[in-house]
Amino acid sequence: MANIPVHLAIILDGNGRWAKKKGLPRNAGHAAGARVLEDMCEVVWNKGIRFFTVYAFSTENWNRPAGEVEALMKLLRDYMKNSVKRAMKNNMRVRVIGDKSGLDADLQESIASLEEATAGNTGLTFQIALNYGGRDEIVRAVRKLASENDPDFMKTLTEKDLSGALDTADIPDPDLLIRTCGEERISNFLLWQLAYSEFYFTDLAWPDFNEAELDKALENYSSRTRRFGGLVKGEE
Repeated sequence: MANIPVHLAIILDGNGRWAKKKGLPRNAGHAAGARVLEDMCEVVWNKGIRFFTVYAFSTENWNRPAGEVEALMKLLRDYMKNSVKRAMKNNMRVRVIGDKSGLDADLQESIASLEEATAGNTGLTFQIALNYGGRDEIVRAVRKLASENDPDFMKTLTEKDLSGALDTADIPDPDLLIRTCGEERISNFLLWQLAYSEFYFTDLAWPDFNEAELDKALENYSSRTRRFGGLVKGEE
């Protein structure tokens, strides 16, 4: 394939609906989705993608039933504790974006340990958006800049300044966003970073997402012409 995105982002949608169709509890769908995600990290790296960001838990997801939230947090705890060995084996750098201060202390510690252990790895950079909201990220970035600089700096604030204060400061913006399970919205995900990303929507629920569907998305992406608001050669 001629044109592979450097950075792929995915909104992992449909775990609960997948489980319901199979007569299973919603938590079973989340567990199935987690297994698919582990495999997909290796798949995307083998395709030549260097950065992979997934929407795992939003700032709005706290409004879900307490039992479901508790099950999701357990999945995340298990992942953080068990993924160091796998990440090191695959030379994968793992980062968590979002407001980590809103998570339980033990989960914050596990995240810090995982990020520290994999910081020097040079393979896939895998970003997990956890307690993340695009609007919240921008607000946190502005507050950070305001607290670290004098008022005159804020009067001349540039896009570069704000980008540098975001959770994704040293990561290129996504080239391609995929959303599963038939929804066609971004749901407060990477609002700043998706400004010129290409979008691909699939009806498959996340637990059914596979390499073949990823190939369809990549082929579709490869056929597009990215203009970034301008013209490409030959369109003048």
